[in-house]
Amino acid sequence: MWIDTHCHLDAAEFAADRDGVVAAAHTAGVDTLVVPAVEVASFPAVRACVERYPGCVAAYGIHPMYTPRAADDDLQVLREWVERERPVAVGEIGLDHFVPGLDPERQRHFFVAQLKIAREFDLPVLLHVRRAVDDILRELRRYRVCGGIAHAFNGSRQQAEMFIELGFALGFGGAMTWSRATRLRELAATLPLEAIVLETDAPDIPPEFVGRGRNEPAFLPRIAQFLCELRAISADALARTTRQSVARVLPGIGMLPPLP
Repeated sequence: MWIDTHCHLDAAEFAADRDGVVAAAHTAGVDTLVVPAVEVASFPAVRACVERYPGCVAAYGIHPMYTPRAADDDLQVLREWVERERPVAVGEIGLDHFVPGLDPERQRHFFVAQLKIAREFDLPVLLHVRRAVDDILRELRRYRVCGGIAHAFNGSRQQAEMFIELGFALGFGGAMTWSRATRLRELAATLPLEAIVLETDAPDIPPEFVGRGRNEPAFLPRIAQFLCELRAISADALARTTRQSVARVLPGIGMLPPLP
């Protein structure tokens, strides 16, 4: 029923109980998990998740926070994986102007190179956009790709509309459930519904009902219910619309066989 468009299932936080985490997600009605890589070293673990768990699909990319230890040769490795594995997207890629100590130019170098790879293979991208929305939009206008998802969107309405114009959906998850997130809640309630997709970013960005604990894909239906209440719509309507939106921005999702 539900699609978690951003779940780091390969993360070390799930090493002890990954089978149970996936089983709980399926029991909760989350039938599809998009698992994005963060660096070349994590590519095999992401592929292992896809091979082991029905409903998991991969994205491969180099996260901006991992650019300090990335090498230029990693871009060729990424290209080879994309060509061979045919993931649903290139990601997680982007820019991060929040974490101190990250070189902006090095981030940009890897971001632009990965946009070019996505364009070469006609793949969407999963974007990390923390405190860097305007810079990312600038590069997207220069290096056009076929769309994707602005993960964990927390920008302005004007910036949201710019992403939508470029063919992107906006990822909303646990962050909007926190009582202090008034601006984010307003966006979630009033942006075009077809521009919104749901995500957990598990094990990160836990919803308020979890507090500071580990986030899990099984929590997605409760996050979705919060959005239903914001918009005064039914869970069925939200599930149907968000699935259609995911199919539009991540066409590879449509190649998934139905779960048994």
